[in-house]
Amino acid sequence: MKILLIRFSSIGDIVLCSPVLRCLRKRFPDAEIHYLTKKKFSGLLEFNPHINKIHGLEVSISPMLRELKSEKFDLLIDLHSSLRSKFLSLMLGKPTLAYQKENFNKSLLVLFKKNRMSGRHVVDRYFDVLKPLGIKNDFLGLEFYPCDCEIPGLDEIPPFIQTDQYAVFSIGGTHSTKRMPAAKWIEIAEKMPVPILIAGGREDMAEAEKIESGSKRLGKSVFNACGKFSIGGSAHLVKNASLVISHDTGLMHIASAFKKPVVCIWGNTVPAFGMWPYQTANFSMEVSGLSCRPCSRIGFDQCPKGHFNCMNLQDTEQAELWSFIHNALNPVLD
Repeated sequence: MKILLIRFSSIGDIVLCSPVLRCLRKRFPDAEIHYLTKKKFSGLLEFNPHINKIHGLEVSISPMLRELKSEKFDLLIDLHSSLRSKFLSLMLGKPTLAYQKENFNKSLLVLFKKNRMSGRHVVDRYFDVLKPLGIKNDFLGLEFYPCDCEIPGLDEIPPFIQTDQYAVFSIGGTHSTKRMPAAKWIEIAEKMPVPILIAGGREDMAEAEKIESGSKRLGKSVFNACGKFSIGGSAHLVKNASLVISHDTGLMHIASAFKKPVVCIWGNTVPAFGMWPYQTANFSMEVSGLSCRPCSRIGFDQCPKGHFNCMNLQDTEQAELWSFIHNALNPVLD
């Protein structure tokens, strides 16, 4: 049997598909499993042992159609479920199992604050797609396979990050309304009992420098890794950490794949969308009771209301947060 799984983007969504790949391989150990994603995300899947071949989609879909038709697939599994993925499935003319999104219910929640969401994690809903194949979720969680070649060298990280006794501050986020202001990160840093690694992309460097300088003024050991490593390199640093504090982003799901305790910071999005840290200890840090939240299914470049209360009012002193953090860090602090 030859199977094509379709998920174009993005980092977090691709990681969330990993249990499907694992269980698909268990059910069909001799199958040839292919994966279609955007070319820029192909590296995330390169070392996944459950995949036989990766197809990297560029701008035009036409060349990809010719390539995929030549493979003569027996089954398509569309976990992206967009107009483009549906068109591609139609053009390939093969039996297709497609994920049913909850976009209408998400819109109800965003526009009218009516929660009709299923309350189930997106991973569990992915497995609804596989029921006709007799595949059930094994509940072993997410997986991510960075290349060993991306492990940061000892000359690239300070000594206090060369142990497992540090916390990762994952400060990135595609949209501004998903990102907590630097001052709030510094408030958390002030009470953090272990060294801190700041993770993010080059686009996060200015904000990371604010957090780094503010934390160091408080006497904290901080390593600003923003823009210094690939996704795989950052994943290795997450893998070795004791705790990850992150926005609703891809690195949060990578942390979940490594079973790291995760504090997830929610701004304009909400856990009800079904994307909370999966099968790992986690704590949701959010401002409840705001009439404007959620304001988007994804995010904005700036707060539509102008006040950004979903982040500016985050309570970094709450006892439940610090109880979770200290419990997560107990093994390394004892």
